[in-house]
Amino acid sequence: QVQVVESGGGLVQPGGSLRLSCVASGSIFGINVMGWYRQAPGKQRELVARIISGGPTNYADSVKGRFAISGDSAKITVYLQMNSLKPEDTAVYYCKLDVDSTGWGYVNPYWGQGTQVTVSS
Repeated sequence: QVQVVESGGGLVQPGGSLRLSCVASGSIFGINVMGWYRQAPGKQRELVARIISGGPTNYADSVKGRFAISGDSAKITVYLQMNSLKPEDTAVYYCKLDVDSTGWGYVNPYWGQGTQVTVSS
């Protein structure tokens, strides 16, 4: 099994910054994709940013130039640095990792429990 835990959310004023962290543990033989998603009240969950192993880094248009995703494979940790935050960034942020947990190359998605980010004055 794989456990995914996010941290770093909170209340911040518009224009402020937050750094989210996501740590994975358990049976991990490889991670294909590390990503951050968010879900605002009454809205569908949406991709914020993701790192594809050996491939590109993708960002939602709404966060380009403000957010940065990074990963530390040794610590099995992924970060989301969020700058110039806006009220519309308010949401629960989820970490999602596509993990090979058996060593046989079969990849499954694992989600964290989410961390609340509130941008308000």
